Amino acid sequence: MRSNPPFSPPARGLIVAGALALVVGLMKVAAPILAPLLLAVFTAIVATPALRWMRGLGMPKWGALVVITFVLLDIGSLFALVTTGALEGFRDSLPTYQERFMLLSEELGGWLEGVGVSGSREAIPDLLDPGMAMIAVRLLLSNASGIFATGLLVLIAVIFILLEAPALPAKLKVAFHLTQEGEARLQRLLGNINRYMLIKSLTSLGTALAIWILLLVLGIDFAVLWAVLAFFLNFVPVVGNILMMIPPVLLALVQTDLQTALLVALGYLVINTLIGNVLEPRIMGRGLGISTLAVFIGLLLWGWLFGTLGMFLAVPLTTALIIALDASTHTRPLAILLGPEIRPEVAQPPAPQEPPGSGRLDPAPPDQAQPLPGDERKDTQQDQ
Repeated sequence: MRSNPPFSPPARGLIVAGALALVVGLMKVAAPILAPLLLAVFTAIVATPALRWMRGLGMPKWGALVVITFVLLDIGSLFALVTTGALEGFRDSLPTYQERFMLLSEELGGWLEGVGVSGSREAIPDLLDPGMAMIAVRLLLSNASGIFATGLLVLIAVIFILLEAPALPAKLKVAFHLTQEGEARLQRLLGNINRYMLIKSLTSLGTALAIWILLLVLGIDFAVLWAVLAFFLNFVPVVGNILMMIPPVLLALVQTDLQTALLVALGYLVINTLIGNVLEPRIMGRGLGISTLAVFIGLLLWGWLFGTLGMFLAVPLTTALIIALDASTHTRPLAILLGPEIRPEVAQPPAPQEPPGSGRLDPAPPDQAQPLPGDERKDTQQDQ
């Protein structure tokens, strides 16, 4: 019987690349279904400790699920009510802001032409078009029903996931024949995601409250809207802290003057630095074991696959991908490359050790020097 020859390494690489491209393409096609389900999974992971705590107090499962459902529904309804009301008020005030913004853009274009930048008077109003803001607000308000339906779908999926949560570890162990190492890896994944989502939610809430107070003190309109925007964009790594400050700074420039706009920008920088770079790393501890480059690549990848929800979930999704890559010896190098920085003493390879019986003689200590054969004969003659 003739056996097929094994694939060469380049052929295996092409097969793996083709399978990966197929999986990514299918995920892109199924993004409208996968994105809400992933959000439901991560929400259920965060709500699982609360479910266990209430069950430990003697509350039945259905009672604990009812409490969690009402809490999630109240939080979602509060966000929707506040955001919708603020967006409607902002839409009604946009014509006034638009006129002021067009005057400022023309003045900026004239100043740039005065310093030698030709064509700025026509280019700046086209580049800073306030009509885009009106289109974005109308789009958000028109899609409010779709966003509400997606939130309701996520809530129903969370309920069903929490119903299956107690029996899920045993099912996974039997279905995939998980070893103790696999169970430990799964628990580490769930613990990291739960910890990240909980701490990120608290720090995002703190950022939103600080920004709301800052804008109220400076007298910027629709402070609640910008605080809600800061809460959600704080989940987006790398670029979220920059995107959250652009609308209120532009509004401060249109509503008041340049000095107030600079104060708003400075306040955002101080709040994001203190909470995002000082407080959050202290609470998070050693972090999730992801390099900065991996976070940026994950932001681009998951944002392209799942849209806005993928950008929000970029860090936990990248964490799950790294832990999955670390499970196999073939993909572990990728997990190491995407992981955190390795200390020099860890990266240094161990010194090679001589195997026993290799024929190499270890040097004797100075006080136990081995006599040479000629010296041994001299000692024998002296004894005789």
